[in-house]
Amino acid sequence: MTTSSDADYVSATRTAYNTVAVSYHELLMDSLAESPWERAMLDTFTELVGAGARVGDLGCGTGRVTGYLAAHGLDAFGIDLSPGMIEVARQSYPGLEFEVGSLAALPLADASLPGALAWYSLIHTPPERLPVLVAELARVLEPGGRLLTGFQLGTERRHITNAYGHDNLSLDAYRLDPDFVAGLLTDAGFTIDARLISKEEPPYQTPQAYLLATKEN
Repeated sequence: MTTSSDADYVSATRTAYNTVAVSYHELLMDSLAESPWERAMLDTFTELVGAGARVGDLGCGTGRVTGYLAAHGLDAFGIDLSPGMIEVARQSYPGLEFEVGSLAALPLADASLPGALAWYSLIHTPPERLPVLVAELARVLEPGGRLLTGFQLGTERRHITNAYGHDNLSLDAYRLDPDFVAGLLTDAGFTIDARLISKEEPPYQTPQAYLLATKEN
C-alpha cells in the first residue's frame, strides 16, 4: 500500500521529470557515445540475455537506453513513472513499446522477463524503501534472469532545484554505496555476477557504479 510519504516523493519525482522531459532528452540522447564503461556493461548484459530476448528498461526515462538495447538485438521495451518522459520516448523511438508505470508495482507478470534494467531509476527512492523496488524487480524476472543497475556512487542525499535547464524543481536524488545495493539484491534472491566502478566523466560529475546480477532459481 502507498503511504502519504511514498506519495510525496513519488509525486515530486514524476512532476520534476514531466517538467524536464524534452530538455533531458536533448541533453542526454547521445551520452552513451561518450561513456565506454556504460556501453561495456550494457553490451555484456545484451550478450548474456541473448539476441531477441524480451527485456524491460524499468525507469526508462526518454528511452535512450531502450533504443540502444533494441539496436543491439534485444526485444526491449520501457516503463517509466513520468508521462512526460514516456511521451518523448514514444516520439523519439516510434518503433518501440513504452508504458507509464511504477517500479513499486510493475505492470508485468511474475517471472515474465529474461532481463531487466534499473538504469539510474533507483536513485530517487529513499534507501530504506528500496527493498520494495528490488523485490518487484526480482518478481518480474524469470529464474536465471539478468538484472543490470547503474547509479551514482556515494552515501548522501541531494536536493535538486535546478537541472536540465530548468529552475524551481524539487527532487531528491540519492547516491548509493555499491555494497548496500549488492546486499539488497542478495537479500532478494540475486547473485552478483559483476560490478564496475568508474571515475567521474561527462555527463556525470561523480563516480558511477554498475552491478550485474542473476536471479536465483
